[in-house]
Amino acid sequence: MRALERDESGVVRGVYWERFGDGEPTVVFVPPWAIVHSRVWKMQVPYFARHFRVVVFDPRGNGRSERSDDPAAFAETEYAEDLLAVMDASGTERAVLVSLSLGAQRTLVVADSHPERVLALGFVAPALPIAPLHPERAHYAARFEEELDTDAGWAKSNAQYWRRDYRGFVEFFISRIFTEPHSTKQIEDGVAWGLETDPETLIATGLAENLGEEETRAICSRLRCPVLVMHGEDDAVRPMAIGEELAAITSAQFVRMPGVGHCPQARKPVQVNLTLRELMESAARSPPAPLSTTGPPTER
Repeated sequence: MRALERDESGVVRGVYWERFGDGEPTVVFVPPWAIVHSRVWKMQVPYFARHFRVVVFDPRGNGRSERSDDPAAFAETEYAEDLLAVMDASGTERAVLVSLSLGAQRTLVVADSHPERVLALGFVAPALPIAPLHPERAHYAARFEEELDTDAGWAKSNAQYWRRDYRGFVEFFISRIFTEPHSTKQIEDGVAWGLETDPETLIATGLAENLGEEETRAICSRLRCPVLVMHGEDDAVRPMAIGEELAAITSAQFVRMPGVGHCPQARKPVQVNLTLRELMESAARSPPAPLSTTGPPTER
């Protein structure tokens, strides 16, 4: 039983989406890595659907969306096309886009290629290549496909280990997301969602093409819409330095969250929701840019 049942749903490009509520503006909650699906936003959907129009979707690779073992299917450009297709299918001309973690990359691609469709951007614990990873994770990330001589710590973030003990990896990774005390329910949910996909699908996502640092910084420098960044000080998956740098590049409002890990929207939903609501209400008051009829601009 959900706190709120959907008003509309569908599938486009193999991606499952849902709509809740009918207010203005529309907020699209963009999914992160395919280790979870749209239920990661379950503490946001009922609240925002009382005030706004809400769209969520499962990333390809998890939930009710398609699986694949082809890395090309999980390129950030493909995820960006999924986001645009969901907006079209749900009748969403313009929206506030709110992303979590890796969802920041596909959100930036859409905001850059179709700025007229984006009212504002909210980034929660963004995963972008603009500041270093934690050293241990960075060490093993460079050896993702190798057979390692250890399974300790971030060595579990490894294709060979996933094939041997996928559940072991999921349990480890989710434990690094929720570092706060009393996170039993969030960890149980995260592990269950992670087990809805499979190691070969997740390996394909790990080999997919992501944004590089130069491209990311260039896109960020071109943003003209309001931007909000929220990041936990105790994020053990993506260091808070990433959020700080994103805010600096985009002149965004930055919300530092003491004692919070990688999923503030799950562990501190009231603070996250109230802060995001301010962004959405501000976007609703601001006159939107005219919709493009000729495709994305070549210069801004």
